[in-house]
Amino acid sequence: MIRTTLTEALTAAVKAQDKRRMSTLRLITAALKDRDIDARGNGKGPLSDDEIFGLLAKMIKQRQESATIYADNGRPELAAQEREEIDIIASFLPQQLGEDEAKAAIAAVVAEIGAAGMKDMGKVMAVLKERFGGRMDFGKASGWVKAALG
Repeated sequence: MIRTTLTEALTAAVKAQDKRRMSTLRLITAALKDRDIDARGNGKGPLSDDEIFGLLAKMIKQRQESATIYADNGRPELAAQEREEIDIIASFLPQQLGEDEAKAAIAAVVAEIGAAGMKDMGKVMAVLKERFGGRMDFGKASGWVKAALG
């Protein structure tokens, strides 16, 4: 389970006095606790591994956007810090699907649910996020789904 892996990694980072890894793992842990509290408030249980992978992917995307902004505004040290956090977070994600694998998965889902046009894009994306959360770049997948449905 990914929670156990994250907890063990945080313990190891604390023992090794790795400040960057320690702070990044604490950010992940805090985000998980926030999401768990929200889920509990809505009558749901703790996050599943796929939902955690989705959260990690979202955290990576936020840091990529921040790194770009920092780099554009002449703050290379902050951009480098964001990239280090991206590397740490990405180390906990499962292997990402390649373009060919993602397109094959999209074609299979489109065929499975009988998607006929752009009106079914939301359904296709929902199934993909359920099955491939954290393993697929949904920014790119969106374009591939449009191409498959168009």
